[in-house]
Amino acid sequence: MNPIRSAILNLQPNGIGRVSHLGLGQPDIIPLWFGESDVVTPAFIREAAKQALDEGVTFYNHARGMMALREALRDFHKRTVGADVDVSRISVPGAATLAVVTALQCLIEAGDNVVIVSPIWPSIFQAAEVVGAELRFARLDEDWDMQCWRLDLDKLFASCDARTKAIFVCSPGNPTGWTATRAELQAILEFARRRGIAIISDEVYGTLVFDGSKHAPSFLQIAKPDDNLFVINSFSKPWAMTGWRIGWLVHPPCLDEPMEVITIANNTGPATFAQYGALAALSPEGDAFRAAMLERCRAGREIVQQFLDGQNRIRWIRPEGAFYGFLHIEGLTNSLGFAQDLVRRGRVGVAPGSAFSGQGDWRDDSYLRICFAQDPGRLSEGLSRIEQALASS
Repeated sequence: MNPIRSAILNLQPNGIGRVSHLGLGQPDIIPLWFGESDVVTPAFIREAAKQALDEGVTFYNHARGMMALREALRDFHKRTVGADVDVSRISVPGAATLAVVTALQCLIEAGDNVVIVSPIWPSIFQAAEVVGAELRFARLDEDWDMQCWRLDLDKLFASCDARTKAIFVCSPGNPTGWTATRAELQAILEFARRRGIAIISDEVYGTLVFDGSKHAPSFLQIAKPDDNLFVINSFSKPWAMTGWRIGWLVHPPCLDEPMEVITIANNTGPATFAQYGALAALSPEGDAFRAAMLERCRAGREIVQQFLDGQNRIRWIRPEGAFYGFLHIEGLTNSLGFAQDLVRRGRVGVAPGSAFSGQGDWRDDSYLRICFAQDPGRLSEGLSRIEQALASS
């Protein structure tokens, strides 16, 4: 008898990894597959981490993140969403993905399920599988006439039952760029309160919105401190720090002491010197960099729009936030196979739409995801290569 859980033995690499492994690191490939810009982490952040190393800051620190960083994160939430979050509710366990796992560990027992608004980044539902949750999906609907993604709240709520422990929402969304309205968040929060269900909210792209606001609507703006709310955030995207693996979690105050135990058990806390880089990112200089990153994303979105205006087979629903183009390809039925062939022959990397559908929804297999937070010339060349590949398919 094999003692390894069958759910673990049955895990498969997601489609993004299966594509990127074909060409990762090859210099002639234009990599649009991952959720990262081609911008290097700014010098002032790198220098802060290097200074910490040069000063010998290489020892253990607070497992939930050093207090100065947690206080700076409290201030970040004040100035972006207007929420006063006590530092007792803020933990920095390591990467944002680990924050997702930590939230799920706090909630899931055998037989429980998680209802996930999809399409969504595959590491979310794979993390839920790893901790033993049953997966349920409430897929966003395309409204091509109105050019928007729509969340059917009735469908979302009908997916929940007595064993539902959490509803997972990512807004602005990866891969769609869908951004929930404050009214939608309020409806989800009120439903979750009535049913005793937790909310896990991925707000990693919260400041990357194109309507001129400081931040997308956030559960932190409407929730009470003791609501069963977990908010995931990260330094990776707005500050170009994907390789640093540092994010944070806002959680209910009742987890103040238990979170100390969980973070020690999982990771013993984030790398100490990396926290000094993160602290620098939260400075006014970091705010200026975030603004520049947003403009880079806005420019990339316009490049994709201009490209699509001249296409017959490719269209999108213009994203409201984040930095992805979720491109619908007419006639495409095998997004993984096409993306793999695109790496081999077209020398451009994209993420297959099927990767974002945990239960194999056929609609997502007609999509490809690209990251448009790129150098304009490289992005344009990547789009041209996709066009050429489609023309020969």
